[in-house]
Amino acid sequence: MKASDLDPPGPASGRAGPAGGQRIDLLWPQVHTLTLLAQLGSFTAAAQRLGLSKAAVSQRIAELERDVGQTLVQRSSRSLRLTEAGRTLVAQSVDAFAQIARGVAEARDQAGAPRGLVRVSAPVALGRQRVAPAIAAFCRAEPAVRVELDLSDRLVTLAHEGFDLAIRHAGAPPDNHVAWRLDDSASVIAASSAYLRRHGTPAHPADLARHACLTYLRPGPALWPFERRGAAGEEPERVHVNVQGPLRANNSEVLRDAALDGLGIALLPDFSAADALARGRLRLLLPQWRPVAVFGDAIWALRPWAPHTPKAVQALVAHLREAFRRPPAA
Repeated sequence: MKASDLDPPGPASGRAGPAGGQRIDLLWPQVHTLTLLAQLGSFTAAAQRLGLSKAAVSQRIAELERDVGQTLVQRSSRSLRLTEAGRTLVAQSVDAFAQIARGVAEARDQAGAPRGLVRVSAPVALGRQRVAPAIAAFCRAEPAVRVELDLSDRLVTLAHEGFDLAIRHAGAPPDNHVAWRLDDSASVIAASSAYLRRHGTPAHPADLARHACLTYLRPGPALWPFERRGAAGEEPERVHVNVQGPLRANNSEVLRDAALDGLGIALLPDFSAADALARGRLRLLLPQWRPVAVFGDAIWALRPWAPHTPKAVQALVAHLREAFRRPPAA
C-alpha cells in the first residue's frame, strides 16, 4: 500500500481538532507510518515501503509524537523499539489499515486486467533456482504488475510483514492459509565420485554414521530419518541415523557446492541437486531409501486467508503453477 493511498488531500498541519491537536483524519499518514515501522523494524525499510526518505519518515513520527504528547518510538544508533503508548496505538490501528488496503485492492481489481504490487517471500535456494526465473517471465507477460521478491530462509509472518504470497517447501500448508500446490518435491542423498572413491559408498543408512555428512543447520544433533517400503501389506522399514561432518549450513546450495567439492555426503532437496545429478557431477546414494520429514514433499504458494484474492496475486499464482510444471532450465 502506498502512502498516497492513505494521505488525505491538503496540508497535514495547521488545522486543529477539538482537543487542540491536529484533526484526527489528518494524522492518518503518520499513524500508518508508525504501523509500518512496527512491522518492518527500521526507518530505512519503512521509507522504502512508503517511497519516502528516512528524514520524511522520521518527521512523520515526530509530528505524531508532538500531537499525542508522548514518545512513541525509542531510537538508538543500532535499533528502535516502540514504547507502550506506541505499541497500543499500533495494536488499535493496524487492522484498520489492513482493511483499507484490502478495500483499495478490491476496488483496483474491478478495473479489469491485473495490476499493482505483489510482495512475495521465498527461501533463498528455492527462490533463486525456481521462483526468480518464473517471476522474470511473469513480469514480461504482465507489465502492469510489479513484484517484490524477498529471499530469506527466515519464516516471515505474511500478514504482519505485508507479504501477499509466500513460496514454501513443506509437507502440508497451514490451516489458516489459502494454499496452491505448485509441485511435488523430494529429498535426496548425494556425493561426488571423488568423495566416494576415497571413502567408499554407503550401502545402508546406518553406514552414514561413519561418513562425513553435510547437514542442514537446525537446533540439536543432526538426525537423518529414512524409510524403505516393505512388501505389500507390510509396514515400511524406518531408520534414524545420527550423522556428523565438517559443515552445517542453512542453505542447500552451500551444501550442494560442498558436496561437489568432495567434502562429504549431503542431504538435499531435489531442486538443488537435480542439475548436478543429471550432469553426473553428483551421484545419487541409497536409492531404495527415502529421506522423510526433512525438507517437505511439496512446494506451495501460500496466502493468509481472506475473502478476496487480488487479480495480480491470482495471475502470479497461475503463472507459477504453469512454470513449476515444466522442468527447470539447465
